[in-house]
Amino acid sequence: MKKLILLALLNLSAALSAHSQTPVYKVYAVRFARSNYHFSIADWADGGPKTDSVKIDFMFWLIKGNNGKNILVDAGFLNDLEDAKEFKITNYSRPDSALLKTGLKPDDITDIILSHPHWDHIDGVGLFPNAHVWIQKDDFNYFVSAAWQKGASNGGFVKRDVRMMVDLNLAGKVTLVDGDDREIIPGIKVFTGSRHTFNSQYVLVQTGTNKVVIASDNIWIYYNLEHLAPASTGGTLDPAGYVKAMQRMKTMVSDIKYIIPGHDAQVFSRFPAVGDGVVEIK
Repeated sequence: MKKLILLALLNLSAALSAHSQTPVYKVYAVRFARSNYHFSIADWADGGPKTDSVKIDFMFWLIKGNNGKNILVDAGFLNDLEDAKEFKITNYSRPDSALLKTGLKPDDITDIILSHPHWDHIDGVGLFPNAHVWIQKDDFNYFVSAAWQKGASNGGFVKRDVRMMVDLNLAGKVTLVDGDDREIIPGIKVFTGSRHTFNSQYVLVQTGTNKVVIASDNIWIYYNLEHLAPASTGGTLDPAGYVKAMQRMKTMVSDIKYIIPGHDAQVFSRFPAVGDGVVEIK
């Protein structure tokens, strides 16, 4: 009997110790550019109203841990890209400069989780020299190889970003995440299914009392989420999968407000500001 009690106490002690070591994170959205183009909701959500407009922002997300981790989800872009011109970019601040508003320097970033390799999310990776990059294996392989074969689709991909990612991989600074529901860093999981690109991923973060889903372009704007509307034409390779991913995200959080879309300017009015163009997701 004493042995059983002792064993139970040891197990309890181990469980409490493990719990106390679980990192706690804070999550921030950081805006680095805005679009001056007059978009309708229909441009971003299939079946959405063509008469209602939506303000589009460009942002990345900072996950700041009590374990010394400073993690970005996506890394923005440099404003010399031809692809950016159609969005009529305004109020642009280079992502490494925008990060300074959080109190961190570019060298402080330990990791970058790439939701997908479109130019507006991947082009700024090189601005953060100490970061280790996490990307889905299937997304990476398509991005650097099959996308450039005759007849393949490479819309939204930029060749200089391909070269950058290959060089980072050669330098041992890339981890290829193999599939869905993977804890890549303690307290941080990634999931797939929406197929915004070949195998895009979204991020679930434990913030202590709540969990936050950083959807990035796996949800473009709030209308997609609130109406379970897939991305408009070209926004996903699997419209049904896009919707199923949103339904799944809803099961992961205590409140739908903790699911953060990739480009909706309302993110910066729905959460408390902690700086110019920076809000904390809480």
